[in-house]
Amino acid sequence: MRPNDCKFLKSHEWCKIENGIATIGITDYAVSHLSDLVFLDLPNKGASVTFGESFGEIESVKAVSSLYSPVSGEVIDSNKNLPDNLEWLSQEPFGKAWMLKVKVTAKSPDLLEGAAYDAHCKAEG
Repeated sequence: MRPNDCKFLKSHEWCKIENGIATIGITDYAVSHLSDLVFLDLPNKGASVTFGESFGEIESVKAVSSLYSPVSGEVIDSNKNLPDNLEWLSQEPFGKAWMLKVKVTAKSPDLLEGAAYDAHCKAEG
C-alpha cells in the first residue's frame, strides 16, 4: 500500500517532503518490475541533485536503470545500508528502503498525487 503523503514521478521515484526535507526512494511498482536487484549507486552527503536529472543507478539482472530526482537541493543523508540490503526495496520501499534525504530548493512540476500515479502505472501495464 502506497502512503498518502508521498508524491511521485512517472519514472517511479517517490518523495515525501517534511519541513523542507525530501525523503526519496523508488516505488513498489518499480521494484516489482526491476526484480532481482544486484547493485545500487547513490550520491554522497553534500552532493547536489536537480529535479528531473539522474542521481544514481539501480541494477537488476535484467537492466541498469537511472534514478531521477523529484526535487533539487543538497543531499543531507544517503541510506548507506541500502546497497548491502537491496531486499529492503521489496520489503519496505516507502520505509527503511529510502534512498536520500535532500534539503529542498525546488520541486519538480511533474510530481503526481497518488491517484494520478496509480492511473499512470495502470496505463503503463
